[in-house]
Amino acid sequence: MTKAESKYFNTAKRIDTAFLELLEGKDIEYITVKEICEKAEVNRSTFYLHYETIGDLLSECVEYVNEQFMSYYEGKSLVTSEYIDKATLDQLFLITPEYLKPYLSFIQQHKSVFKTALVKYKSLRMETLYDRMFSNVLNPILEKYEIPADERDYILAFYIDGCMGIIKQWLQSDCRDSVDKIAEIMMKVIRR
Repeated sequence: MTKAESKYFNTAKRIDTAFLELLEGKDIEYITVKEICEKAEVNRSTFYLHYETIGDLLSECVEYVNEQFMSYYEGKSLVTSEYIDKATLDQLFLITPEYLKPYLSFIQQHKSVFKTALVKYKSLRMETLYDRMFSNVLNPILEKYEIPADERDYILAFYIDGCMGIIKQWLQSDCRDSVDKIAEIMMKVIRR
């Protein structure tokens, strides 16, 4: 990485950090480019060199937060095709404390970003974040359960929307309940 590239990425990181700090205190609708620039100690032209809108900045922040989360699982493959092939049907639960608690803890730590992302879900095209999981993990599991292909999209939508509904409710209560309690609720609902 050249010195110019390094400076560019450090500036973008400062802008991201400033934005995330502002999100802790107010809704996205009330955050201005001027505030972000002041907090990041950059000028407006620098902001617009990196982003066209605050929405673009939000998209990048969500992507950054998700990358941080996925780095937690590096070396801890959630489910491989070999595992799916060898596992019994009883073993093919994705909602387990081992994977759910770190996810919920991460959401709790970054709740301002996730609250904003839920409100802006459609405009951020958040569903594309799940495409890889659908095709590489959930579809093979549903196939093993012998769920007809024409029913899988409906089942996946129900599964994901149900989990997101619980998370949304938890975020609306400012993550008042513990991670353990939310994990337990999600496991009960999914396994029923």
